[in-house]
Amino acid sequence: MVIDFHVHTFPAEIRNHRERFFDAEPEFKLLYESPRSRLVSAPDIIDMMDEQGVDMSVVFGFPWRTPDTCRRNNDYVIEAVNRYPERLRGLCCVDSLNPEAAEEVRRCLDAGLSGVGELAFYGCGIDGECQLSLDPIMALCRERDVPVLLHTNEEVGHLYPGKTPNTMIQIYETMARFPDNTIVLAHWGGGLFFYHLLKKAVKETLQNVYYDTAASPFLYDNRIYRYARDLVGLDKVLLGTDFPLLKPDRYIKEMTDSGLSRADMDLVCGKSAARLLKLGDSKS
Repeated sequence: MVIDFHVHTFPAEIRNHRERFFDAEPEFKLLYESPRSRLVSAPDIIDMMDEQGVDMSVVFGFPWRTPDTCRRNNDYVIEAVNRYPERLRGLCCVDSLNPEAAEEVRRCLDAGLSGVGELAFYGCGIDGECQLSLDPIMALCRERDVPVLLHTNEEVGHLYPGKTPNTMIQIYETMARFPDNTIVLAHWGGGLFFYHLLKKAVKETLQNVYYDTAASPFLYDNRIYRYARDLVGLDKVLLGTDFPLLKPDRYIKEMTDSGLSRADMDLVCGKSAARLLKLGDSKS
């Protein structure tokens, strides 16, 4: 089974009139002002999956500041999951700094979504206030035993839209604050997994942390797959394409070129995600 753990989708009113949302949503404008930044529907995702041989995708919207927009995007994800129950799983996406965020998470989990994400703090990094705002959401996710997908990125290197000012210590402090939550760090966790080389504390702190590969072809040499295998184990790495940014075949090629075995690729491309999503026999 091939599972893409990181796919964005938006309802028609946002896809067709994105400019209407820019004034109230500077983070959305930052990422999607360019017409080259595609916005796709659930049927578009299914078409991509059929073309690329993907069995299941995990879909979500955007951490909107405006509660009504947030709810509408989450409703679209709920509708998409109900329309394609064998092909899609959904996450509830919120702005955790909004006082209504935890209640929206509860509503979406009650409606059948499979977790929370992609949570992101594009303007401030994951500072102390942001970490505190995650407390009620993380408590709900521990109670329901569902994963949380968190946007992270590397501190160094080139700048690009969506690169947040998060620091490595902020990411690590957040993981240490919620050691009993199952957390997926997008974009390789900004490289956090390299610190598994440290002898003390880190391995225990990160024992419930996973890493997705979103945007990897734009960010890292393909050797990162081998390093991840050696440092953290590929059972902790999930294929995430950030579609429509990229399609799965770009990632499959990089994994192949990096020298991963078929068994290694099976872990990244589906087995580990199936376990997180509780899909039954994750060996298939």
